[in-house]
Amino acid sequence: MRYLFTLLTLSFLLVGFGEAAAQNKHTKAADDAFSDQQYALAVEKYQKAYSKVKNNRDEKDRISFQMAECYRLMNNTKRAEISYKRLIGDRYRDKNPKILLYYADALRSNGKYEEAIEQYTAYKELVPDDTIAGAAIESARTSLEWIENPSKYGVELLKKISSRDDDFSPAYADKNYNSIVFASNRDAATGKLQDNWTGMKFTDLFFARKDRKGDWNNPVLLDQDEVINTEANEGSGQFNTRFTVLYFTRCWNEPRKKNGCAIYKASRIGGTSWGEATMVDLGIDSTVANGHPTISSDESLIIFSSDRAGGLGGKDLWKIMKKAKGGGYTRPINLGPGVNTPGDEMFPFLRSDSVLYFSSNGHPGMGGLDIFVSRLADNKWETPENVKYPLNSHADDFGIVFNLDEPDEGFFTSNRPGGKGKDDIYSFIIPPVYFTLEGYITDDLTLQPVDGAHVSIVGTNGKTATYNTDPRGRYIFNKNQILPNTTYEILVTKKDYFNEKATETTVGLESSRDLTRDIVLKPIPKKPVVLPDILYDLAKWDLKPQFQDSLQGLIATLDANETIVIELAAHTDSRDSDERNDILSQRRAQSVVDYLISRGIDPDRLVAKGYGERSPRTINRVMIREGYTFEPGTVLTDSVINLLPSTAVKEAAHQLNRRTEFSILRNDYIPKTRISKKQGPSVEIISKPEENSVVYTLTKDENLEAICYVNGITSTFQYDPRETEFYISTAEAVRLLTSGAIDRNDFIGDATQLIGEGTIANKAVINIKEMRIGKNVARDLKATVNQKLKNQIYFGPNTLKQFGVYSVDAAETKILFE
Repeated sequence: MRYLFTLLTLSFLLVGFGEAAAQNKHTKAADDAFSDQQYALAVEKYQKAYSKVKNNRDEKDRISFQMAECYRLMNNTKRAEISYKRLIGDRYRDKNPKILLYYADALRSNGKYEEAIEQYTAYKELVPDDTIAGAAIESARTSLEWIENPSKYGVELLKKISSRDDDFSPAYADKNYNSIVFASNRDAATGKLQDNWTGMKFTDLFFARKDRKGDWNNPVLLDQDEVINTEANEGSGQFNTRFTVLYFTRCWNEPRKKNGCAIYKASRIGGTSWGEATMVDLGIDSTVANGHPTISSDESLIIFSSDRAGGLGGKDLWKIMKKAKGGGYTRPINLGPGVNTPGDEMFPFLRSDSVLYFSSNGHPGMGGLDIFVSRLADNKWETPENVKYPLNSHADDFGIVFNLDEPDEGFFTSNRPGGKGKDDIYSFIIPPVYFTLEGYITDDLTLQPVDGAHVSIVGTNGKTATYNTDPRGRYIFNKNQILPNTTYEILVTKKDYFNEKATETTVGLESSRDLTRDIVLKPIPKKPVVLPDILYDLAKWDLKPQFQDSLQGLIATLDANETIVIELAAHTDSRDSDERNDILSQRRAQSVVDYLISRGIDPDRLVAKGYGERSPRTINRVMIREGYTFEPGTVLTDSVINLLPSTAVKEAAHQLNRRTEFSILRNDYIPKTRISKKQGPSVEIISKPEENSVVYTLTKDENLEAICYVNGITSTFQYDPRETEFYISTAEAVRLLTSGAIDRNDFIGDATQLIGEGTIANKAVINIKEMRIGKNVARDLKATVNQKLKNQIYFGPNTLKQFGVYSVDAAETKILFE
C-alpha cells in the first residue's frame, strides 16, 4: 500500500513517442491500465502487446519505455534499470535524451553512484541547459562522501518484527514506548486482494510488544473485528500523545479505475477493542490519495501527504487544523515550496510540534526516498536537511518515528540490501560514546615488549590514571578513564630507559572508538664499568685506607649494575716462597671479599682467586712511578724489574705486582630479593695461570659442550668437528635479545622484518660483538638463526679457531688454547 505514494510525475510518460503511440487492440488494454495507475497489470499487458507488434520499431520502443516506467512507478528499481538500459542506444538517445536521466536515476537508486554519474554527465552534455543533471551529479558525489563519513546514528534491523513481505511505517503504541503498530502484507493480513498498482498483497496494521527482557514478541493483527483492518488496504498510522486514538490510512482498489486513499481515525476502547473507524473529512473525491497522517500534541493539527490538485508535484505535504467553532477541519493548506518539490514528499512525523521529519525523492538525496528534517521558525518551515547515512541509503528510507522519552532513538523503514524482505523495519539510536586507550610499549633496541613500564595519563579535565604494562608490554585505560572532549598527555617511565611522552585526544570524535598508541622506549646507554686496582704493602694483606675508598666506587658500581658478576684476582710479588705467596694472595683476596660482603654485596656475585707470584702484571696504560714511566705492554717479571734504574723504581714495580685486580665475568646474574648471610666464596689458588683451557662434557652425539659468554651473558655451545657454519637457536637468540646482550643494530638487514614479539625469523644473521670461551675472546662473529636447532649455540672448527689455536685433551676433557 505504501507504493501508492510513489512518484506520480507522469507528464513525460509518452513524450518523444507520441507519433508512434497509435493504439490498437493489442496495446489499448495496457495503456488503460497504465492510465488507471494499475502498473502491475499494465506490465503484464505490455509484455503481451510487445510480442504482437510486427514491423513497427517505434511502437516496440514505446512499449519498452512504458514497461520501464511501470517498473519505476512500482519502485522496482532493479527491473527499471535493466529496462532503461535497453533504450539508451544512440537512436533513442537522439529521440529523447531524458532516457539517460531516468537510467541514471535507477542506477543511483541501486547504489551505483559512479555509473550514475557517468549517465548524468552524458545527459548533461546532450542537454546542457537542464540543471537537473548537475544537481544529481552533486547529489551522487555527496552520497559517496556521506557513506565515507557516516553520522553518529547506529542502525539495526528488527529481525523479530520484519518478515519476507513488506513491513513498514512503525508507530509507537503506548506511553512506555514498549510496543509498536506497523503496516504489513504478510500472510496473516485480512485483505487477500492484490494491488494492481504494485502487484503486492493488501496490507493491514499489526501490533508487537517487547517483553520484560526487551525482546519483541511475534506480531499479531491490531484488531480481529475488522474495525481497523478490513478487506481494503490499511497502513501508515500514528497515535495521539495519550495513545487513545489512532489515525491511519485506508485505500480502496476498485477494478479498472484510479483509486484513492483517505485518513481514518478510531478510538481505543479498553486494551484491545476499537470504536468505529471514521473518515477525516478532507473534502475531496475518491480518486485522490491522502494518507500518512501525523498529528500535533493537542490533535489540533494534522499534516499528511496527498496528490490533490494545487500541489507542486507528485505527492505534497499538506496540513489541516481543527476549527475553533463547529467542529471539523479547515481546508487543506500546502506546506509550500520550502518543503514540497516536483517530486514526492511523504511519511511525515511531527516531533514536539515544531520539528518535521518526512521522506522525499525531490530534495537532493542518496537515491529513492530519503528522510529529511525541517524546523518551524517564525511560523515558517525552514529548508529541509538530509539526515544522511546511515539513516538514509541508496534505497527507499521512510516512515521515521522517535521515542519522545529518549530523543535519540526510534524506528524507520527501508528496503536497503541486507533486510529480510522488501520493506523492513529498522531501529536507530545514537549509541553512548565510549573511548578506550591501549597500546604496547617496546624496547627501541630489542623491539621486544617492555614489562612493568609505568604509563600515566593526565587529561585536560585534570583527571589522572596510571597503568603498569604486562609481560607483553600492553597497557589499557577503560571507558571510565578516557572521556569525551578531552586531550590526554601520556607519560611512560621505566628504570634504565629515557622517559617518553605522547598525546592522544577525544576532541572532535563523535562515535565510540578504541584509541591505540604504541610507544617505543629508548634504553639509557650504559656507562663503562671502571674497576679499581688494590695495592698492598710488602707481606701485608690488610686493606689500606685509600684503597677502601676505591672499593666504595666498586660497591657503587655493583649496586648500580645488579647483574654483574666479578672475579677478584689477588697477586703477590716474587720475594718469598711459592707456598707463602699462595697464602698471602689467598688472604688478600679474602680481605677484599669480606669487605665487599660487609657492605652488602651478595657473595654469589664474587669469584675469588689467588695467583701468588705466578702472574706478573702486564701494564695496560702509561703509569709513572718514582719518576719512571712504565709503558703499556710491559710485563713486570723479575728479569724486567732487575733492569730498572733504581731501588725505588724496583720497589714501585714490586708494589704494582702486589695487587688485587677485578674483571667482569658475566652480566646475567639474577638479583635476589634477600641476600644470603652465608660466608663468602672460598679463594681458589691458581697453580697454573699459564694454562688457558675450558672443561667440556661429551653429548650423546659425541659433540663437545662447554660454557661460553656472549656479550657478557652466560651460554653454552656445542662443538661439532664436522660443522662448517655458526648457528644459534631461535630460543637462545630471543633470550640474548631480551636480556640486552644483542639488539636490533646487531642484525644484518632490516631488523623490523626479522624481529617479532618473542621470536626471530629463521635464517636471520646476527653479529655477535664479543664471545668469550675461557680467557679467549673472538669478536664480530656472524651467527645464523636456526629454528630447528635445539641446542643454544652450535659451530665447528671454522668458528672455534677464531678464538685462537686450540687442541682437545680427551683424557682431561678440556679444550686447550695456546
